[in-house]
Amino acid sequence: MSLEDVYQRNLQHRTHRAGWLRAAVLGANDGLVSTASLMIGVAAAGKNDFLITAGLAGISAGAMSMAVGEYVSVRSQNDVEESDRLLEIAHLAADPEGELLELQEIYIKRGLSAELAMTVAVEMHKVDPLAAHLRDELGQHPHTKARPVQAAIASALSFTAGGFIPFLGAFAPNLGAKAWSIVAFTIIGLVFTGIISARTAGSKVLAPTLRVIIGGCLGMLITAGIGQLANVSGI
Repeated sequence: MSLEDVYQRNLQHRTHRAGWLRAAVLGANDGLVSTASLMIGVAAAGKNDFLITAGLAGISAGAMSMAVGEYVSVRSQNDVEESDRLLEIAHLAADPEGELLELQEIYIKRGLSAELAMTVAVEMHKVDPLAAHLRDELGQHPHTKARPVQAAIASALSFTAGGFIPFLGAFAPNLGAKAWSIVAFTIIGLVFTGIISARTAGSKVLAPTLRVIIGGCLGMLITAGIGQLANVSGI
């Protein structure tokens, strides 16, 4: 098998999707559950006139909140990575010999002999010592680097897409039908979210899908109970 065949085979790995997949799955799941929970809570409280308004407000506010939150959190990860990079530059400038020995020790722990580990470490230092330490000491890789803008966009779009699924239930003919329609649409959306996320990640389908469905149903159940209590308290 040629090296080109190996490169093509390696394209099947999913690690490069980690930067946006987590944000997209979180956004879709949160859009489904939070929008459905909000609308079910409003329906359980008997507020039929506000159901569509509440749904639209929940989708727009949630999408913006997810985008901003995802950007800030991922940006913080970028700041940590950049801080480590600057610190490693300082370490290499202050003590290159010590950093070389550190790299040798890393390779020894991975199974190389002391002599071979030193040879590899020396060659790595000749090419790009900073890249070698960032990769082998700190585990920083270009394909797993946090991308805040990408994560924010993926989170906002997936939240909006997820939120509009339970929103369709608001167009049922009466309040009782609306509540059950919201639940039905949401469960369907949760099933698809679980399946798509599992397929995208390359994992088995059943366990992730069940996890998504159970978590979403618990969220809707708790919110419906709170909405019912609010309705009773308002009588």
